[in-house]
Amino acid sequence: MDFFTAAVVVAGGAVGAVVLAPVALGAVGFTSAGIAAGSIAAKVMSLLALANGGGVAAGSWFSFWQSVGAAGLSVAAKAVVAGVGAAVGWLALT
Repeated sequence: MDFFTAAVVVAGGAVGAVVLAPVALGAVGFTSAGIAAGSIAAKVMSLLALANGGGVAAGSWFSFWQSVGAAGLSVAAKAVVAGVGAAVGWLALT
């Protein structure tokens, strides 16, 4: 495979990951308006609340994704997601 094709696949993986991350979060229920009723995120939130005595712990992985769903990805998070997408694109070449 030539360099140009490899660069396109890796860049496509990076861009695709950044574009699709919010779509994936919305699909499981992390929306800009909060957790969507009846969604996977709502079910997980319910389980976490039961396990933690009625609430979701601040700073937990769940609260992080809830924040991302509500406010979008920060620049740093976009860089990480793009890096993961690029790595997946590169791995797809091998």
